[in-house]
Order: sequence, then C-alpha cells, then structure tokens
Amino acid sequence: MTYTLNSVFPAVAALAVLGTAAMASLAPAGGPKPGHWRIPAGLAALFFAASLVAIASGGPLGFWTEHVRNDWGNQIFVDLLLCAGSAYFLLLPRARAVGMRPLLWLAGIAALGSIGLLAMLARVLYLEARA
Repeated sequence: MTYTLNSVFPAVAALAVLGTAAMASLAPAGGPKPGHWRIPAGLAALFFAASLVAIASGGPLGFWTEHVRNDWGNQIFVDLLLCAGSAYFLLLPRARAVGMRPLLWLAGIAALGSIGLLAMLARVLYLEARA
C-alpha cells in the first residue's frame, strides 16, 4: 500500500482529536486555564492553511462535489452540519455571557465550518479568561 498525505492526514487528525479529548476527559475539573484559548485558535489557523491548499487544488466549492457524490458524501455532510450545530448551541450561552454577537459568529461558521467554530471557541475562552 502506498501512503500519501491524503491517506495519512485523516488518521493523524482523528488520533490527535481523540487523544486530546481523552486527555481533557481525564483532566481535573475546573475549566480551561487562561491561555487555553490558544489551542482552538492555533487549530483554526492550521486547518485554514490546509483548507487553502484544498481550495487551490479543487476550487472554493470543491467540497460540494464531494458531498453530493454519493450516499456517503451526503451522510458526511449532514453529520458535519449536526456536529457544528450542536457545538454552536452549546457554546452560544457562553458567547452571549461575554458579550459576543452570535449572528456574526454563525455567519462565520456557515462560511468556514469548523474553522469558524474553533475561532468562536477561542474568542469565548479568551474573553472568559480576561474577565
């Protein structure tokens, strides 16, 4: 089997997310520390850079071709929408509590997907730490 960046990247990303989630699950209670906003901000920046590569090779609407290709593409798209919607609704009360404008962030999430959601999370954590 030949390994390419496209075949390895999803596995590395899955392991990183699952490992981070497991570590967060095992961490003592008390919420995020003041500098933790940098983690989602950095992830948003890295994923944005990776997305620019995809946009350069497949165009700005290349994702749509993948999501309408077959039943699996449809399922993945709806799954991503449900995950983003769930995360947004869970983050919304905290965003409002620190004075953020939810509709502007919703527009960012609609345009950028998880990049917008990570940026919103980073901003919430930053504003909470500052308060």
